[in-house]
Amino acid sequence: MTPTAETPLRPTRFLLGCGTVAGLLFPVLSFGQAFTRSGFDLRRHAVSSLTLGDLGWLQVAAFVGTGVLAVAFAVGLWRALRPGRAGTTVPVLVGVYGVAMVGGGIFVPDPGLGWPPGTPTGLPEQASTGSVLHTVCGAAAFLSLIAAGLLLARRFAGQGNRTWALYSAASAALAFVLTALPWSEGSASIRFAIGAVLISGWLVALSWRTRGDVADR
Repeated sequence: MTPTAETPLRPTRFLLGCGTVAGLLFPVLSFGQAFTRSGFDLRRHAVSSLTLGDLGWLQVAAFVGTGVLAVAFAVGLWRALRPGRAGTTVPVLVGVYGVAMVGGGIFVPDPGLGWPPGTPTGLPEQASTGSVLHTVCGAAAFLSLIAAGLLLARRFAGQGNRTWALYSAASAALAFVLTALPWSEGSASIRFAIGAVLISGWLVALSWRTRGDVADR
């Protein structure tokens, strides 16, 4: 590949690399806090509750930083995946995920279940507007990447890449089962944490895959 041909690809490769950082940033900051902040119990408290308390700004940064990086990744995907239906829709869905993550950092859940320390052990009788919007943003984030995974699975299958098709479909399906199907409320925090790891891992894998594909052109 000549330098003239390579130069326009550099911004695209950079944007695609943002997907790797986005996929690592949220679980690293989230679980780093979940296991070190006194009083936090992942079996009872949702990861998003880490936005509360004295160090809540760290989790807010995790949400917003991940969202901004995901939007940049979406722009890279737009450049790398087109043409085709998935090549247009998947970047939009990843962009929706990014915007939803930023919203999840701006709007935070209500204190409850003893978190932050000193909070009553029950749940508020009525959720605040910010808490409702946080829940909406969380649902949008999960559902957008689940849909993107299924669309890419179809694209990979059409290209004869069964391994990537299976990985994308399985990740999307398992994330849906964990986060969208009715389960016991007592297991919600663990299920959503596992779901976050799944979709974050898929983002990292997709980032590496598409960045490598662009480098080979």
